[in-house]
Amino acid sequence: MQHAFTGAEAARLRELLEIEAVRQMRLDYSLLMDQRDIPALMALFTDDALCEYGPYGTWRGRQVIENSYNAVFTGDLQAPFTSLHLNTNHRVQILSATRATGQCYLTDIATHVAADANPILWFAIYDEEYRKQGEQWKFARTSLQFLWPERHLSATYARGRTGA
Repeated sequence: MQHAFTGAEAARLRELLEIEAVRQMRLDYSLLMDQRDIPALMALFTDDALCEYGPYGTWRGRQVIENSYNAVFTGDLQAPFTSLHLNTNHRVQILSATRATGQCYLTDIATHVAADANPILWFAIYDEEYRKQGEQWKFARTSLQFLWPERHLSATYARGRTGA
């Protein structure tokens, strides 16, 4: 016996589909970054996107973001998969049909180091705002809150923000 979804259930399913689309974008981001496919990575950002990356600087606008990524991924970090951006605990809140926020943990690992060296580059938290343009979710703001080996936290996180 099949039951039709209630209006509330259909709305919740729509919300879950949107949350999954945001999570997929975040996974695409990490893969494209690790592949060093910066042109494809840029398609995930709004034109006016803001990246707040602590020791790496604050970058506004897609062209500045692209130039900055290209400047970071040089030398030992230039080749594909010389670092891995592992994201976990992705929490997404849909605010409207075109706006969402989220946080997820980052473990950034270097794969080009010697076997007896510490491969962990950073532990951090991404704090983000997403905007839906057409059918695609994009990054409007991504702010890295660095926890280790150095702490670079915004005032909100330094005060113990939980995001809940």
